[in-house]
Order: sequence, then C-alpha cells, then structure tokens
Amino acid sequence: MARPSSVLFICGRNAVRSPIAACLAAASFPSLYVASGGVSPGERDPFVDAVLAEVGLKLGAHKPQSLEDLEDLNFDLAITLSPEAHHKALELTRTHAIDVEYWPMPDPTLAIGTRDQIMAAYRDLRDRLVERIRARLA
Repeated sequence: MARPSSVLFICGRNAVRSPIAACLAAASFPSLYVASGGVSPGERDPFVDAVLAEVGLKLGAHKPQSLEDLEDLNFDLAITLSPEAHHKALELTRTHAIDVEYWPMPDPTLAIGTRDQIMAAYRDLRDRLVERIRARLA
C-alpha cells in the first residue's frame, strides 16, 4: 500500500483514541497531514495528556470535535479506531474519494482500578497505535 499524504483518524468521541493516534502520527511523520475527529465530540481526557507526556508529546490546544466540525474532509485515508467510527467513515465514501481502514483498538476509558492500572490501559493503547502507525505509514 502506498503511503498517503493525508490521514484522518476517527473514533467515537475524539477524546482518546483518535487524538492519541493523530499526535503519534504527526510526531513520527512530520510531512504527513494528520487530523482527528469523532462521531460526536466528547470531553478532553487528562489520562491522554499523561500518557503522551510519557513519550515527550502533547496535544496542545486539542478540543474534541465531531467530523461535522472539521473544515475539510478531503483526506487520502481515514483510519477508524472504533466500530461506530468505522460505520461513519464508510458513509464518507459516498461523497468523498477516501480510503478507509479499520484498526480496532481497545477503549482505555473502560479500565477500572487504581490510577496505575488505568494508566496501563492507556499505555497499551498508545503502544498498539505506535506499532500500527509505523507499520502502515513508514
């Protein structure tokens, strides 16, 4: 598969999976245009900031947004990270020339336990995304 020049990461609320993926991809491939969105906007998650800070990254002023909030949907590739996001992205193919790939990823917000146990779930997601991003976009 050819490397795209622009990638849109999509998850349910654009609060955890897609912003982490977009941040990791942008850091690893600076020439790649990257954005993220959700089926609907959620609330910013402080665990996302913590897990990215561990690898020297930050979201900056990221605010969760829906796909409808994005100014432009002209991307080469949409990578969906949850089932509801995948269905939404497939709808985009009706009106946009965009390839869609589904990368099922665990939802770390479902983790329970101590802060360390919850952070472990976020680290697992981050590390899985690093592997998939490097494999697909390198």
